[in-house]
Amino acid sequence: MFDDTIFFGKLSRDKDDEMKRNLTLVYDALTQKGYNPIDQIVGYILTEDPTYITNHNNARAVIRKIDRDYLLHMLIKTYLDE
Repeated sequence: MFDDTIFFGKLSRDKDDEMKRNLTLVYDALTQKGYNPIDQIVGYILTEDPTYITNHNNARAVIRKIDRDYLLHMLIKTYLDE
């Protein structure tokens, strides 16, 4: 059925890349609408209230695809690794 072996590391990189694309889209949409994107994204992460995110460019639907726990995990890991 499947011809290739899938490596877990590859899946993680793909997930990270998708999350980065999604966050960038949300960030850009918030910037285009004149919001402070960092404040708005932090508000969403803390509350999970989608009204922090604009509907512009479908950003509200896009941010709901992001796993908040995984995002926080990656943010802290990245911050401490650098």
